[in-house]
Amino acid sequence: MIPFSVLDLSPILEGSDAAQSFRNTVDLAQHAERLRYRRYWLAEHHNMPGIASAATAVLIARVAAATSTIRVGAGGIMLPNHAPLVIAEQFGTLESLFPGRIDLGLGRAPGTDQLTARALRRNLSSDADQFPQDVVELMHYFQTAETGQRVHAVPGEGLNVPVWILGSSLFGATLAAELGLPFAFASHFAPAHMMAALAIYREHFQPSAQLDRPYVMLGFNVIAADTGEEARFLASSVQRAFVNSRSGRPSRLQPPIQDYEQGLTPHERAIIEQVLNCSAIGAPRAVREGLETFIARTGADELMIASHIFGHTARLRSYTITAEIRDAMS
Repeated sequence: MIPFSVLDLSPILEGSDAAQSFRNTVDLAQHAERLRYRRYWLAEHHNMPGIASAATAVLIARVAAATSTIRVGAGGIMLPNHAPLVIAEQFGTLESLFPGRIDLGLGRAPGTDQLTARALRRNLSSDADQFPQDVVELMHYFQTAETGQRVHAVPGEGLNVPVWILGSSLFGATLAAELGLPFAFASHFAPAHMMAALAIYREHFQPSAQLDRPYVMLGFNVIAADTGEEARFLASSVQRAFVNSRSGRPSRLQPPIQDYEQGLTPHERAIIEQVLNCSAIGAPRAVREGLETFIARTGADELMIASHIFGHTARLRSYTITAEIRDAMS
C-alpha cells in the first residue's frame, strides 16, 4: 500500500484564533505520527483570514520539536516571495535541528493576492518566470561547496535537504521532470490538469542525484466519519471555504451547517464540483472506494491527505478512519 501523508493549513476557526490553531496543529501532528502517516506538511499562504501557516518554517520547527519520527516539511514554500539563500538557511537550520526529517516543497505561485505579494517583496521585480533558476540556485546552496565559491548557506551547505516541486499545472510537471525531483500535484484544490501533468512528468523524467525514477504525491481531500450523513455535514465547512474564497469573500473556517448545498447557486455548485473533484466524503466504506479508485486511476506513489474539518475532534477522527482504511488496503 502506498504511504499517506498529512497536509495542514493550520486553519483558523470562526470564534477562535491563531494560537489555538497552532495547538491543534501540534496535536494533529502527534496524532498523525502515532497513526504512521509518513509526512506532515504545512503551506505558505498570506493575508488569508482562515490560514495561520504564513511563517511556515517557524511552524515546521514547532511541529518537528513536538514529534520524533514523522517527516515534517513545506507544501510548500512560495519561492518567488523569498531569496533562495534565505530559504536555504532556514531549511538548513531545520535540517540541522531535526536531521533526516525535513522536506522542502517549492511552488512558484505567490500564495496570496498581488497587493500582498508586493507587501511581502516590497516590489514585484522578483519574477515567477525565474522560478527554475531560483530552484537550481537554492539546491546549489545545499550541496558541498565548490572551489572558490563565495556565498555559502550556513547552515545548509552539504545537507542535501530533499527538494520537491509543487504544481497545479504542466509547468511544475515539466520542471520536476527536467531536474529529476519528486513532484507533488495540488489535485486537492486544482485537479483540472492532473492527468496531463502526470503524463508529462513520467514521460520526461530525468534521473538525478536525489531521485532515480519518477515519484508522484497527489493531494486528496478526505472527510471521513462514522456515517455518511455526518461526513456530508462536516464537509460543508470546506465547501463554504472554497465558495467564499472563489467569490472574493475569504473568511475563517466556518462551522458546518445542514443541507448547505441545497441553497447554492449553479455557479457555486460548479465551484465545489471543480475544486473538490478529487475527494472522498463519507463513511469508511465509501472513503475506501474513493481512495482505491483514485489510486488506480492515477498510479500515485503517495497521497497527501487534506481533511479541512471545523471540529478538531472530528478532524482527528477523520484521519484515524483514513489510517485504518490504509492499513486494511495493505
